[in-house]
Amino acid sequence: MRARSHAVLAASVVLALAAGPLAAPAFAAPPAPASRFADQRGPAEEALRAAIAGLPNQYATAALVRVGTPGGDWHGSAGVRDLASGRPAHPDARFRAGSVTKVVTAATVLRLAAQDEIDLDAPVQGYLPDLFTPDFEQPISVRHLLNHTSGIKPGDGLGDDFAELYAHRYETLTPQRVAASAIAKGPEDFVPGTRQRYLNINYTILGLLIEKVTGRSYASEATRLVLRPAGMHHTYFPGTDPRIRGPHNRGYQAVERPDGTTRLVDVTEWNQADRWAAGDMISTTADLERLLTRLFRGKIVPRPELEEMFTTPAGVPGATMSAGLEYQEADGQVFWGKSGGRYGYNAFIGGTRDLSRTLVCAVNSTDAKGTERNPVVDAITAAALR
Repeated sequence: MRARSHAVLAASVVLALAAGPLAAPAFAAPPAPASRFADQRGPAEEALRAAIAGLPNQYATAALVRVGTPGGDWHGSAGVRDLASGRPAHPDARFRAGSVTKVVTAATVLRLAAQDEIDLDAPVQGYLPDLFTPDFEQPISVRHLLNHTSGIKPGDGLGDDFAELYAHRYETLTPQRVAASAIAKGPEDFVPGTRQRYLNINYTILGLLIEKVTGRSYASEATRLVLRPAGMHHTYFPGTDPRIRGPHNRGYQAVERPDGTTRLVDVTEWNQADRWAAGDMISTTADLERLLTRLFRGKIVPRPELEEMFTTPAGVPGATMSAGLEYQEADGQVFWGKSGGRYGYNAFIGGTRDLSRTLVCAVNSTDAKGTERNPVVDAITAAALR
């Protein structure tokens, strides 16, 4: 891969670390060329080791990486379990997967669609009539929620910046309140399905939809339909519990002092209830690798529903997001994946559709919700795609 292509794709990974009855819409899948990774070359082990060497540093305190290729796999870890003790990072640690949760939520919805319990073309207003106000005259299909073209505005949170959010980190903001606050703002000024805007609220409402049609909790259905079939035995949804159960590497956020110096604040414990079906999952790199490979092989979501995860809406300018995934193209290769970020933790899963190259990583970033590129994540991505 040319150096420029490396940089473009690595940058894309970091930046992502961020529907009466409707006629079936047209969709456009990106090109799927024969993968250049399909030969027997193995991972670039030296480059991968170099990518995570020297941790902790100003950008990250730990990193866990898994790369899969036809010529073999590579697993590595670096950094510390916590800054106080300096013990080596736990290689099988659990971490906050953030918006990678959306892959599981999308797969759950698609499983229910395959079982004829959800109609992807049906208006969500019909499923959740008590949620929507008369202001939402245009039908919003379930598919519009899945691919972020719903036109629903973001819901409220517990603050607008790190300091405010951190002060409220043990409080509970329910997804029901988040959804209600979004609907109270009225719809965006475009017809659903014509613009793509990435927002957590789409998947918060999908979580409510799952509960409405099944009569069971989101966590139980996502576990039954996705986590268990994927073999994700170390993954769970924490609800209002602020802790990370089991072995984990602590997360930190860099905060600037008044004198211009920086201190690292421990953000490991945090009630993520408001993230819910959009981003509260706790997982491991091994479990996320299982999710990626079994999902792409059609072992979790049956076809044709699986095609929704590799199909973007046609006629939507700049659309790169499908149901739960996003694609990037570099040097003629299409790479499908999803990233996530919660304070102290960044995560990414992705690969070519034929699984000739896969990457799963978790980085304990010191500015996980920042807009600047993280050099550690950049280096891991570039090394993984060599």
